[in-house]
Amino acid sequence: MTRERMTSGHRGAGLAFKVAVAGGILALLGALSLAGAGPAYRLGALSLGDAFSLLRYGAFVALGAAGLGGVSLLIAALTRRGLSAVLGALVILAGLALVAVPWLQLQQARTVPPIHDITTDLQDPPAFEALVAPREAAPNAVAYPGEATARQQREAYPDIQPLVLAASIEAVRTAAEAEAREAGWEIAALEDRRLEATDTTFWFGFKDDVVIRLSETNDGVRVDMRSASRLGTSDVGTNAARIRAFLEALERRLAPS
Repeated sequence: MTRERMTSGHRGAGLAFKVAVAGGILALLGALSLAGAGPAYRLGALSLGDAFSLLRYGAFVALGAAGLGGVSLLIAALTRRGLSAVLGALVILAGLALVAVPWLQLQQARTVPPIHDITTDLQDPPAFEALVAPREAAPNAVAYPGEATARQQREAYPDIQPLVLAASIEAVRTAAEAEAREAGWEIAALEDRRLEATDTTFWFGFKDDVVIRLSETNDGVRVDMRSASRLGTSDVGTNAARIRAFLEALERRLAPS
């Protein structure tokens, strides 16, 4: 190999490494933006709009990191530099992995209706009582939104139905309270036949309110549940998932051993 080719190869290897490092820095910035948007909003450092803007910024930066990783990989392949190629590939994977988080969230939002109030009883949704004040202070209404929301729920979540348990009302109430506490909900009211609580999401700290209503039937105890977000037009399926998970856990807890 001539001296000129060796020099060119070293220069190419150095460039590939530098581009990979630049991509790694961008990936780190993207990760910090994506991870920090929620806590920044939760701590009051950013408004919700600014927090979402920071999310978008992080996603674009992560895409840029993946692009630089691709450039680094190409240069490394042309100059036959294995280490730089590995670094470039890692930067690509890091960038795409970061972009996948908001992208998957966006795809989820597109598959569910833009509603935020879900209930097992669409004819007579359980009403909030203890949580009226905090809900009145929030953007979303206290009362159930009505038939337009009910119609969308029927189409999107036909499985959200009341749960009937062959147990005493005292046993069901005790089990419901235990499940709520294990879930980390803040209980606002606990009565013989109803429970109200608030679930705070981990990342952004969004508050969703829950009311559980118990009623005796000929077949046992009927459990109705309503879960409603205080903020946002769409809950991205969160409230339906919460009801589904809670009722399944409650049924398991009261299943005969």
